[in-house]
Amino acid sequence: MPKVKTRSAAKKRFKVTGSGKILRLPTMRSHNLEHKSSKQKRKFGRDVELAPSDYKTLKKLLRVK
Repeated sequence: MPKVKTRSAAKKRFKVTGSGKILRLPTMRSHNLEHKSSKQKRKFGRDVELAPSDYKTLKKLLRVK
């Protein structure tokens, strides 16, 4: 049987921690930054945990057990 490859797009956008959580970058961080507060822009640097409803889909794409 051939190897099952992960989806390259998902691999670039999401990160799996050692405990099994899936992290993603926050949304709305790429443009119109002059209208956002300093506090909001600072928080864009941190990774955010994926919503529980999206775990099943992402685990298929990333081939995580």
